Amino acid sequence: MKHLLSVTYLLLLLAMAAATLLPVTGGSGVNAVYGSPWFVALWGVLALSALVVIVQGRWRGRSLSWWGIHSALLLILGGALLTHLTATRGQLHLRQGIWTEAFLLEPKSDREPPVTHPLPFRVRLDSFHVDYHPGTRAPQDYVSHLSVAVGGDTLQQTVSMNSILTLQQIRFYQTSYDDDGRGSLLTLNRDAWGIGLTYAGYLLLFASLIGLLLDPRGHYRHLLRHPLLRKGVMMVVLMGAAATTRAATLPDSTMRQWEGLLINHNDRICPFSTYALEVTRKLCGSSSYHGRSALEVVTGCLLGGEEWDRMPLLRVKSRILTERMRLPQEVSLQSLFSNGYVLAPYLEEYVRGNHDAFHRDVARLDEKVMLLLELRKQTALKMFPIKTADGTLLWWAPTDRLPATVSKDEQAFARGLFTLMGEELKRGNTAEVHRLLLKLKAYQQSRGAGSLPSPSTLKAERLYNALPWVSLLFMLNLTMGIVTLIISLRRLLRNGTEATPRWERWAQRISVGVLIAGFATLTFVMGLRWKVSGNIPLNNGYETMLAMAWTCQLIGLVIAKRFRIIITFAFLLSGFFLLVSHFSLMDPAISHRMPVLNSPLLSLHVSVIMIAYALLSLTFVCGMTALIVALISRNPSLRQERMESLALLSRLFLTPAVTTLGIGIFVGAIWANVSWGQYWSWDPKETWALITWMVYATALHPGLVPTLNKPLHYHLFTLIAFATLLMTYFGVNYLLGGMHSYA
Repeated sequence: MKHLLSVTYLLLLLAMAAATLLPVTGGSGVNAVYGSPWFVALWGVLALSALVVIVQGRWRGRSLSWWGIHSALLLILGGALLTHLTATRGQLHLRQGIWTEAFLLEPKSDREPPVTHPLPFRVRLDSFHVDYHPGTRAPQDYVSHLSVAVGGDTLQQTVSMNSILTLQQIRFYQTSYDDDGRGSLLTLNRDAWGIGLTYAGYLLLFASLIGLLLDPRGHYRHLLRHPLLRKGVMMVVLMGAAATTRAATLPDSTMRQWEGLLINHNDRICPFSTYALEVTRKLCGSSSYHGRSALEVVTGCLLGGEEWDRMPLLRVKSRILTERMRLPQEVSLQSLFSNGYVLAPYLEEYVRGNHDAFHRDVARLDEKVMLLLELRKQTALKMFPIKTADGTLLWWAPTDRLPATVSKDEQAFARGLFTLMGEELKRGNTAEVHRLLLKLKAYQQSRGAGSLPSPSTLKAERLYNALPWVSLLFMLNLTMGIVTLIISLRRLLRNGTEATPRWERWAQRISVGVLIAGFATLTFVMGLRWKVSGNIPLNNGYETMLAMAWTCQLIGLVIAKRFRIIITFAFLLSGFFLLVSHFSLMDPAISHRMPVLNSPLLSLHVSVIMIAYALLSLTFVCGMTALIVALISRNPSLRQERMESLALLSRLFLTPAVTTLGIGIFVGAIWANVSWGQYWSWDPKETWALITWMVYATALHPGLVPTLNKPLHYHLFTLIAFATLLMTYFGVNYLLGGMHSYA
């Protein structure tokens, strides 16, 4: 029976992984695999075989937490089966003022035609509206106001994102709305039996996973009392440009006035310096250009005219482009339009479907050109707060069609201000440019009330923009990581009875001090982002990379006194995650949170999973270190001792990693049920997270895989298993997409 359990477990992992790739090839993993009878049967076989193995007593002597975890998983599977068999789910499309008595029932398979299903009451949409962040068109929430006729009573109810309505065991979720704003689409879900059993399983699972770490008679606490820890074997001591045309720019005092201006950028009212930094990074590949600040670059392009068009601002990273089109690594706007738009023929081929590497790089360069043209034409400069006819305050660009209520003088001011500044700059009249900037600043302050960020928020954002914090930190951490890794390997390969040199003791103190300073700085940077956005910085891939780096440093500081080698791991991993956040695929821009993410469960879900990912990354580094020791050590007994020590350290990370990942996954399931009415939808991200959890959980079952008791085999397992984590975090985001692609 144990072999049947193992085979079924492996088949499920392979089926789930393969199904996530079906949408890429034109299929549908949800319908073709996850909804199929054979897939449900596989889960049934897994549950029954696990139950038989437990009843047979093969795993006697296990802790109460262990029994609770496996019982919880059986409850969750049972709840999922009841939901699959008995739940009713569908869509309710409402139009304003029209009573509706039925909804469209969602079919359980592709072959079933959609049918209408009666409601036990009548529903009418009274109004629908989108709440926007002040001064922008960035949605903050979607709200439907309903009238519900039950018996002889009419109830007034509201449904919005993350705020569900429950009537007679039917839950209503805000899903979408009609383009004209007079219709709303709600998801309905009735799951009288399955959800209760599933939630009971979640509750038991959370308690048991935490108990796995706290149980004094459990395996993890026994691991903490391992003889290698008492002997102190783990106490490894270690250290912890080219010349270009110079164009005229504004005086420093005038540049400081630009810093005081605001702009609606990415549907967020922010300092002009933020806009300048993001534009310069996209154009030049860095936050400055040959010694010129981002503000100098952007204001120069805006006001400097043809002189700046000749500046080679556009960074060409593609080797294919530079070789095939004979372009330098930095090109000017003027050179691309010397004889018509040189990219035009290739862009036409790209639009027609030629998406090879060359044409993709052409499209990326064209995006930079369009961004620069938007700046030159002033279409992106939403810097004028003006109320519409209905009293809504929005920020407008000079090229926008301004509301008819705006006076001619105000229209002339908005449309001609930057053009006038450019003319005055050409004449060398910087004093007049300075005066016009002060006038614009006063205009923003007087007209933008209600949408202006607080002074403390603006101060935090300017401080955040002051230095390339993340770049400095990843260079520091990776440098310290490499240096301390070399010293730690030297120590690992030395006989443990030798005295520690004095310089290594000093190196240890210095490395701990640097790690503390780096952790404090990263905490400060994330605090600034939190202050600016108003949300905990866990909204996108960039911020979760920062969170993982922060978590690695925190873990390193917490357990460094007992396991000094963790200092090296903390430096290397935090530096790696910060380096990844620095890549162009990661967008560092601060933006408003999507309405569906405005839930208190987001912070718990993401932060717990980030802790798990950081801990699993540490098991990978332990495995890599052990592999290096195995390859270069010439002392068999010392090699075995070091590999056992690293395996012990890795297992100390593994158990809390599996615990936190399990909690994070199922907290996410609860959140999905609150937001979408379906706690599990087989989205690629959640599917691969489940695969990762199940893969790493096998290492906690020596009875199923006894070979993992050998240190070398265990380390090889952690190296291979890490591929599932990489697929979960990076592969899904950039290859598969799905509901979690913004994460």
